[in-house]
Amino acid sequence: MTEWHFYEPAAGHRLPHDPLNAIVAPRPIGWISTMSAAGKRNLAPYSFFNVLNYAPPLIAFSSMGWKDSVANAKETGEFVWNLATRPLAEAMNATSAGTDDDEFTLSGLDAAPSRLVAPPRVAASPVSFECRLTQLIRLETKEGRALDQWLVIGEAVGIHIDQGLLDDGIYQTARARPITRGGGPADYFEITEDALFRMRRPG
Repeated sequence: MTEWHFYEPAAGHRLPHDPLNAIVAPRPIGWISTMSAAGKRNLAPYSFFNVLNYAPPLIAFSSMGWKDSVANAKETGEFVWNLATRPLAEAMNATSAGTDDDEFTLSGLDAAPSRLVAPPRVAASPVSFECRLTQLIRLETKEGRALDQWLVIGEAVGIHIDQGLLDDGIYQTARARPITRGGGPADYFEITEDALFRMRRPG
């Protein structure tokens, strides 16, 4: 018979570490490059991230606190999402330091120019989405209390894909070796071909 650990989040989880982000995992990483109106570059990873819509393609990341990525996106209306991969994992992690330094320089990453927006892409990333801001939403509790949590939604207006990731025009997810965020302070997962299984929708 199953024994359940039940808790009401408002009263605390009574565990050594909050399990929420370990349960809803692994999560894709929003590796977001932005630029201020004055031209200062910023690059930071967000584990609250996903794609929301096909046409037009909408993606979103959520920031705990009013950080440079949010401020720059609001100020300029633009950002770029870069795919985080296993070969880039350590450099991606270095961009989470939260300093005032240029994260491209700090992490040793080269920048590549975007075509339609001002923020640069991560040159070594095999996929990038150039985005224009569509909504910036301050999240609230069920009582309507405003949180210091900001949801940034953008429409991908330009998409770059390394052609080596395409077979007969079909994108091969595992070939890029994308990484995803697990729970706890340090858990990540790499998506590999041996994790693949296929299942078609009924009907």
